[in-house]
Amino acid sequence: MDLRELGRRAGSMQELDRTAPAPEDWRVELIGVPAGADVHLRLRLESVMEGVLVSGDIGVPVTGSCARCLEPVEDTLSLAIQELYAYEGSTTEATSEEDEVRRIEGDHLDLGSLARDTVVLALPLAPVCTDDCAGLCVDCGQRLDDLPADHAHEVVDARWAALAAKFGTDASGADASTSSPGTPGERPTTEEN
Repeated sequence: MDLRELGRRAGSMQELDRTAPAPEDWRVELIGVPAGADVHLRLRLESVMEGVLVSGDIGVPVTGSCARCLEPVEDTLSLAIQELYAYEGSTTEATSEEDEVRRIEGDHLDLGSLARDTVVLALPLAPVCTDDCAGLCVDCGQRLDDLPADHAHEVVDARWAALAAKFGTDASGADASTSSPGTPGERPTTEEN
């Protein structure tokens, strides 16, 4: 952003309404701004004694995956921006650490790092498709919201699995094929000669 038109006289103001393509690195693990997507900036640049005060908002589309069920997620973020860029040699520069305040480089203002920091810090680390998303079934991996309410899986207790396999029964003790003597819950029958 060229500041020559704004000037250094305190109180002068310039409004900016621009759209620019998003770079590739505006993302976190599960969600981010697609590379090349339109980033809409509506900003007001005000010249103050210490530098240039940038305020306004930024709008970006975001896409990703739900952290619970992995379904696609699409949304639009509209974020407020307010940041002071200090002139070289200003009192703000003298009274703050080097990383505390952004600097004006000559007659130019780099809004890229401000836009990136604002967007990436606002991205959710665990985005969800809906607030009440139930996630995935831990046994079959299907989306719980798409399954009937009585969806369940029979759980085999690992301590009894070998015994159940020996007698041909499932985990509930029901006969998996035909009844055999010694099946739990049955009386052995005796043959008469």
